[in-house]
Amino acid sequence: MIAGRPGPAAPGPEHVLGASALSFAYPGRTVLAGVSLEVRPGEIVGLVGPNGSGKTTLLRCLTGFLTPTSGQALLDGRDVGALGRRELARLVASVSQEMPTDVPLRVAELVLLGRLPHLPAAGLGFEARADLERVRGALDDCGVLALADRPLHQLSGGELRRVYVARALAQDAPVLLLDEPVAGLDVKHQLAIMRVLERQASARRAVLTVLHDLDLAGAVCDRVVVLRDGAVLAAGAPEEALTAENVARAYDVDVELHRIGGRRFLVPRLRD
Repeated sequence: MIAGRPGPAAPGPEHVLGASALSFAYPGRTVLAGVSLEVRPGEIVGLVGPNGSGKTTLLRCLTGFLTPTSGQALLDGRDVGALGRRELARLVASVSQEMPTDVPLRVAELVLLGRLPHLPAAGLGFEARADLERVRGALDDCGVLALADRPLHQLSGGELRRVYVARALAQDAPVLLLDEPVAGLDVKHQLAIMRVLERQASARRAVLTVLHDLDLAGAVCDRVVVLRDGAVLAAGAPEEALTAENVARAYDVDVELHRIGGRRFLVPRLRD
């Protein structure tokens, strides 16, 4: 692990997110084929695999954005598609690859949108002091508190990524789904965001994150699921899932496994 896991207060009742024999297809093209997995409270599960292997589509099915062709996306055994949008938003927060900037919002206003599921359903639904404090805490957690008053279009790509992670944290959901949350970040901020996810897991949240850095996934995640061609190639603890053989099969590259100071590193090498 990058660090110990002192963290935020627990989010209340614990929830388990999963996929059961989940498949998804567009006309003429299968994207996911019988994927099953489970994300439990208190753990970080890494989802890895080559481009086009179905990682983003799987997250979209788990958030209810897409309806599986067959199988189910489940939250505590309930079909995600049967949950109301407001109820689902209280239980699952997500960070997608898309980060719109063409909206006339400042950073704090965007992060405040994460509080919408918790505002009164009837009446004006104005935010309370506790909502504003939670927004401030999320901004601080992601290292973007100083950007609170800046318009979105003035942010760098890395700053914007951290702001969208902050919005998900402000949602206070017991399940977090993140699609490449450290893409485009420098090493310092990659580690900072992964520490944030560790603290969320310490608070008994269930965290599922797509990662492309296999060494980072191996260092931080409790379990790793490797996708290839829309199916699960391997799943388990990093030592079990991220073997040189599994990585070679998933990515069609030759790799060597090295150990330095107790850490595992997968080093690709050019094929002859």
